[in-house]
Amino acid sequence: MSFRRDKITKPIFSWARGVLPAMSDTEREALEAGDVWWDADLFTGNPDWSKLLKVPQARLTEEEQAFLNGPVDELCAMLDEWKIFWEWRDLPPDVWHFVKREKFFGMIIPKEFGGLGFSPYAHSEVVRKISTRSIAAAVTVMVPNSLGPGELLMRFGTTEQQARWLPRLADGRDIPCFGLTSPEAGSDAASMVDTGVICKGEFEGREVVGLRLNWHKRYITLGPVATLLGLAFKAYDPDHLVGGQEELGITVALIPTNLPGVEIGQRHLPSMQVFQNGPNWGRDVFIPLDYVIGGKERLGQGWKMLMTALAAGRGISLPSLSAAGAAYAARTTGAYARIREQFGISISKFEGVEEPLARIVATAYQLDAARRLTCAALNAGIHPAVISGIMKLHATERMRTAIDDAMDIHGGKAVIDGPQNYLGNLHRAVPVGITVEGANILTRNLIVFGQGAIRAHPFLLDEMNALADTDRERGLTAFDKAFWKHVGHSFRTLFRAFGRSWTFGAFATAPDAGDATPFYRQLSRYSAAFALCADMALLTLGGALKRREMLSARFGDILSELYLLSAALKRWQDEGRQKEDFAALEWCMATGFKTIENRLAEILANLPNRFVAGFLKLVVQPFGARVLGPSDRIVHQCAGIVLEPSAARERLTPDLALLDDDGGFARLERAFKLVAATDAITKPMRAAQLRDWKEAVTKGVITQAEGEQLAAARAAVTGVIEVDDFAPEALSPIYKKSGDVHQFFQELGEQRAAS
Repeated sequence: MSFRRDKITKPIFSWARGVLPAMSDTEREALEAGDVWWDADLFTGNPDWSKLLKVPQARLTEEEQAFLNGPVDELCAMLDEWKIFWEWRDLPPDVWHFVKREKFFGMIIPKEFGGLGFSPYAHSEVVRKISTRSIAAAVTVMVPNSLGPGELLMRFGTTEQQARWLPRLADGRDIPCFGLTSPEAGSDAASMVDTGVICKGEFEGREVVGLRLNWHKRYITLGPVATLLGLAFKAYDPDHLVGGQEELGITVALIPTNLPGVEIGQRHLPSMQVFQNGPNWGRDVFIPLDYVIGGKERLGQGWKMLMTALAAGRGISLPSLSAAGAAYAARTTGAYARIREQFGISISKFEGVEEPLARIVATAYQLDAARRLTCAALNAGIHPAVISGIMKLHATERMRTAIDDAMDIHGGKAVIDGPQNYLGNLHRAVPVGITVEGANILTRNLIVFGQGAIRAHPFLLDEMNALADTDRERGLTAFDKAFWKHVGHSFRTLFRAFGRSWTFGAFATAPDAGDATPFYRQLSRYSAAFALCADMALLTLGGALKRREMLSARFGDILSELYLLSAALKRWQDEGRQKEDFAALEWCMATGFKTIENRLAEILANLPNRFVAGFLKLVVQPFGARVLGPSDRIVHQCAGIVLEPSAARERLTPDLALLDDDGGFARLERAFKLVAATDAITKPMRAAQLRDWKEAVTKGVITQAEGEQLAAARAAVTGVIEVDDFAPEALSPIYKKSGDVHQFFQELGEQRAAS
């Protein structure tokens, strides 16, 4: 063993130390935050499917279900999105009072501190349901329960801090926000110029050691109404009051917003969304050291704390909103396509409509599958950092596609705004989700694979830690152990990938999963191909791979598809292999396989080392990218899931905020049910080439009762198709009273003529 280490490994070790780029503290802290989970299995190239299928389903407790059926439903009934958005530009006072009283802001806070003590899945379900009623309300509820002072206090706060602040956050006495983004530092948080200088100062009548803070933050959700600000800044100790180090690094602290020097700015208006959001400043704000979350011992550890909290938060809030948006789009668009007629037939019969409708349906199926699987991990105490990044990125991106498709199918119905438009505001809100909690461009190009390749790879992080060890001999010994395990793993992956690719996965590992068994085989095949190509890219490019962002993004896309497709398979299994849902699963698989094969082909076409690229093509893609996506049959069957009332439709779109009011969504639901119930009536009328139900009754084609039922359905459809219009003075202050618009323009024309 010593011969191998000293004669073979040592030169490799010396070479690798020379070419390995230095890792910044923020990069290392981001890598060390959170956990690896199923992503690590996918990186092995040989995932253990039994491990996935044994993961307990995320379920609600009786108490959590009662909250969803009680206060959440009550809150949804209080929300009028049109008035919130157009008239009030905020949640009304009774809603603010209700969410505080019912502890919506304290869902994740343990019961011993006065919170509800709910699981991550319950948090997700609450956000999901509210999202289908009001984006503003959903964002208001989600922020205190994700990345914010509450999460950080529970994980890192001192006993005294938890006892002081958590009860106040739980019952709404304090409204929290978190200040991270600065004008100078968005995605690159390490570039922030906000500072905290350790010094002595007076606080509450006594001299203490503390921090004098200066900051400027923007885009801070709940910032304009917050009473407790979580703040990220760079801490400095020029007088060495707490130690010998001058630059301590990013730190997080709690700042009551009533402290002298705190300035709360006016509101931002993000994509016309009216949840509270705005900038704030601090000018020479002094706080004692015990306001640092975790106390003095946590000075300089803020970035790691934030990344750890984000590893959980990014897997819950935005994926929940996105899954809700896709399910909402599936339910409303299927219903609208079913009741809307053009050229004498339902537009749902047009293949041009079926294609985007099927995409919406399958997206809803897949996003909710991934949401549930991720929540299952979080419920088990796992904080999967890479998977949370995948979820935030792909949930918001796929929601964007689903909402765009829904808008296209609805046409003018979704374009004309007003109280009856149930899609327009959701469409406007999509860019917010794309941008926040890590911009999607950055996440796709740098985070998913850049972080995943190191964290989830079986040996790479061990090798990097060994190379960075200041004790050269200890590092060499550790590197020797990890490196040769890596070599053995790579050869096994090579032969596995070769065999599975040349046989199209026919003999790849898979559980007995009925009709879905072949899908597992293909994922095992693609996992091996991915693992081999990733290893070879890392070997040939080394640290330069993180600068090849397009290559990194393609690898990230493959890893993401492997996870999302795994989640879809898990859902189908957990729900009892429902035959009626199989078309949605088929669509997901065919589309995901196409993406994986195309990304592999793009990677092989762009790897700088052309010899290695040619070798890999021979091993993993000898016949090229062959999957074409879902067939027309699959598209037709997938779209059909939401075109009739059925158990499959309810499974796809469960627990939406279905209120029996006069809103656009409720009108649509009623019309859909009425139209579906008249199928048997319209068939003989079509055969007799009759459209007038009265004429059909007169001729004995249908009964009077059937005619009246058909009339009710048609009236309901008319009510849905109608769009809102407004008096001129309702839209513009220019017009003082009804009718002035014509006089206004007449006078304007006369003035122009006179001039």
